[in-house]
Amino acid sequence: MSVSNRDMANAVRALSIDAVETAKSGHVGLPLGMADAATVLWTKFLKHNPADPDWADRDRFVLSAGHGSMLIYSLLHLTGYSSISRDDIREFRQLGASTPGHPENFVTPGVETTTGPLGQGIATAVGMAMAERHLNARFGDDLVDHKTYVIAGDGCLMEGLSQEALTLAGHLELSNLIVLFDDNAVTIDGGTDMADKTDQCARFEASGWITKRVDGHDPADVEAALTWAQSQSKPVMLAVKTIIGYGAKRAGTGPAHGGPYGAEEVQHVRDAIGWPHAPFEVPADIEDAWVSAGQRCKSDYDAWTARANASAQKATFDDAMAGALPANLSDIINTHKKAVIDGGEDKATRQWSGAVLEPLTAAIPEMIGGSADLTGSNNTKTSHTAPLGPDNWDGRYVHYGIREHAMAAAMNGMALHGGVIPYSGTFLIFADYSRPAIRLGALMGERVVHVMTHDSIGLGEDGPTHQPVEQIASLRAMPNMLVFRPCDGVETAECWELALRNDLGPSTLALTRQKLASSRKSHSDDNLCTKGAYILSDADDAKAVILATGSEVEIALAAQATLATKGIAVRVVSVPCMDLFEQQSAAYQRDTLGQDLPKVAVEAGVRMGWDRWIGYDGGFVGMDSFGASAPSQQLFEKFGITAEAVVSEVEDRL
Repeated sequence: MSVSNRDMANAVRALSIDAVETAKSGHVGLPLGMADAATVLWTKFLKHNPADPDWADRDRFVLSAGHGSMLIYSLLHLTGYSSISRDDIREFRQLGASTPGHPENFVTPGVETTTGPLGQGIATAVGMAMAERHLNARFGDDLVDHKTYVIAGDGCLMEGLSQEALTLAGHLELSNLIVLFDDNAVTIDGGTDMADKTDQCARFEASGWITKRVDGHDPADVEAALTWAQSQSKPVMLAVKTIIGYGAKRAGTGPAHGGPYGAEEVQHVRDAIGWPHAPFEVPADIEDAWVSAGQRCKSDYDAWTARANASAQKATFDDAMAGALPANLSDIINTHKKAVIDGGEDKATRQWSGAVLEPLTAAIPEMIGGSADLTGSNNTKTSHTAPLGPDNWDGRYVHYGIREHAMAAAMNGMALHGGVIPYSGTFLIFADYSRPAIRLGALMGERVVHVMTHDSIGLGEDGPTHQPVEQIASLRAMPNMLVFRPCDGVETAECWELALRNDLGPSTLALTRQKLASSRKSHSDDNLCTKGAYILSDADDAKAVILATGSEVEIALAAQATLATKGIAVRVVSVPCMDLFEQQSAAYQRDTLGQDLPKVAVEAGVRMGWDRWIGYDGGFVGMDSFGASAPSQQLFEKFGITAEAVVSEVEDRL
């Protein structure tokens, strides 16, 4: 007797319910409901190779509804991924297992992106699809020609992020993106009609998608819909009607969503789906059918490998997918630094960022920029980055519109896909709009560069709604995030180099709106920002140390000059990246800050994070309130962020 789609789907259901019941926690409702549709996708459409989870031309599969993680763990295990053993299934949600509560790409090979916060997966998938289209235009069908599939739930589509993401995808006509909406009409509290009346098909269609309603428990209907989706000219959303907790007494209700069902309910599910086997046991014929499905794309893989090996673009393609940087990157930066010093101009660091991006985007074709409708303010577009879109997938600049959250999530997806290095801009205050995606990128360790301009009260007249006060400190508090706040054109170039070399996580460049005088007057081939902080201006027999970042470095230097006229020698330390300074040896930190010298920090933000360096008895000149609307110089005076205030803080400690 042949093994049916339902037999194979029931193996997914059984492993999922056994794992959740053993762990006494988890969300089994989605795997029970979506098993039939997911089995069709994984056995007949998804292009992948369990023996090579990193195959560059594989389809990407994103479980946006990450709480249903046992669905993807069962699929990976059954199709032959070595990253998940049967023991890992038994150890679901336990320390050290490759089956954490929500899918984590840095734990489990085969998981494309970390999901769990609802809506992040579908927005990240948009970035993956964008990267595929761009790389297809650059390298051709022989090397890049795949799709991105998403399973998303009602919760994903209720989150506001989904609106940003789906309208962006519709605008870009991402025909390589197919979303399977688990249309079970249930959330934790109960039926979705308690909180929502949205016709999701109408919503997607209004945003430029093509949709189709599908019976999620009819494999033939699912297969026909997925076959139809392959040839559409726009992104596709399949509203897959399912019963959450399929087979359970509580099926179709809020309690079916999650939690262990208990022995009686588990047995009811087993009886309902005709599964008499012991926990974690899968009959050999069903296991064999799944393994065979996992090997279905072996010929595609072999053919692609042969094409790639024979391609004249192989070396360039491999470098792009590896995220390699030019060997002469430091030379490019040093040439630019010399030009900055020779020019002697006063500019905002956002302008200096735009200036250094010119040679960087010329030398690094993988860099794809963008902005959330603030291109002229963020200075993220260069002469080398034409707009990217359905009429020009070769382009390297994304007009994200006013979609900060989706922009950050899409950049995560682009970085996860590989082959591109995404960066984009908005105002620093709007980091709060995109923070969940920024945090997820830090958790995953993805190289994404967030250009955040208008970084303090220095932006002036737009007032406290737009003036960051606590944002820099909050981003510094985020693990695995490098926050750069350069003081001039030289430091800005050096920080860009460090951000590009940081392939272990995202970076934020906090840049000024207002012009700044150059603080670095002489050239050094060394990147002085590498260690996060360095002695910018020393003095013989220094009696105190002033630490500063960004626009306040010039205030620190002015205070140093004033103190010198009073016979008080002080050292000025620039701290462009506190995070990197934390990574240095205690000896370097001590040598830079001085042994037992009084310390004063000046930064147009809150004090949080500075006490580690200046001590609780150290002086701080900065913000302890929101800003105000006025020209920037008046604001610095109003809030006491002046050279005179720094002088007073130093004198108070001598």
